[in-house]
Amino acid sequence: MAENKKKIIVGMSGGVDSSLAALLLKEEGCDVIGVTMAIRDKTERSRTLSGRGCYDCDREKIVEAARDVCARIGIPYYAFDCSEEYKTYVLDYFRNEYMAGRTPNPCVRCNHFMKFGVLNEAAKKHGLSFDFFATGHYARMSLENGRPVLRKGVDAKKDQSYFLYRLTPAQAAGTIFPLGGYTKAEVRSLAKRFGLAVHDKPDSQDFYSGDYADLLDVEPREGRIVLPDGKTLGKPKGFWNYTVGQRKGLGIAYPEPLYVIAVNAEKNEVVVAPEQDTLKRRCSADSLNWMAPAPATGEILTAKLRSSQPDQEIRIIGINDGILEAEFAEPQKAITPGQSLVLYREDIVVGGGIIRKDPL
Repeated sequence: MAENKKKIIVGMSGGVDSSLAALLLKEEGCDVIGVTMAIRDKTERSRTLSGRGCYDCDREKIVEAARDVCARIGIPYYAFDCSEEYKTYVLDYFRNEYMAGRTPNPCVRCNHFMKFGVLNEAAKKHGLSFDFFATGHYARMSLENGRPVLRKGVDAKKDQSYFLYRLTPAQAAGTIFPLGGYTKAEVRSLAKRFGLAVHDKPDSQDFYSGDYADLLDVEPREGRIVLPDGKTLGKPKGFWNYTVGQRKGLGIAYPEPLYVIAVNAEKNEVVVAPEQDTLKRRCSADSLNWMAPAPATGEILTAKLRSSQPDQEIRIIGINDGILEAEFAEPQKAITPGQSLVLYREDIVVGGGIIRKDPL
């Protein structure tokens, strides 16, 4: 790579991961440019924010931090206002899914449409020429038999391949993940050794640290918390404040702990039940995207329902009319509509889809 002097733009957030990714590529002899997508409208405010979420970070602080890192490394830097596109592709989707009674994953959506889509296009429109796009994700990308192959990062605790399963072949082929072979501890140690001031900067937590109601723009209205038999246990101020699998914050009294097992947007109802009722083996998903050959009927793979979940064995029942049907070897807690089911062959990302909602 060094001999060819590849031109690479690096998505910069001002954090340790993207900063070290840019520095490592520069050390390899690549022509590196730092780029940032500014996504939060300057006028938006919320008293519930901690500043630890990707979306609630102050855009000026992000740009300033990323610019300082690029100056320290000695590479050019550009920031692009992508707030309108973020509103369309991420925030509007987030609101629509929540108000339909599903629980979306905005990080998956952001990677596909924003980081690997809008940000790349913004750089091109600005006249930047580049061969590859790089990020600080903990994942590995390689070209095998002419096809891009996405693998888990070597640090099992930080692996972020779950969030990348929706990349298109073109996006995957043009992507580099310099940190995929490192652990988080190694990254911080290297950043400190290279003199990066962000070496001990805390990681961002989730997509938004505040109350999700801030983003939904909906007035509270009285609903019901009910048992599966329809008995009313409480009258909350909106189904959108609850998600499948939730136990805390229900605000109801019952002889045993209860969990949300379903949300009914049409009736403004939250259905709760004891823990054993949250366990299921069957799962269906649509909006499928395959980064490797699609699984065959009867094939045994591993899967994740959440990024931090250990691998779970799953058997493919079939794929018909764009809908995947599968069954886990062991019952799974809180198979949540709107979240992503991601499939793996050993450490290779096969692909996945959006978990479907069971009929109520």
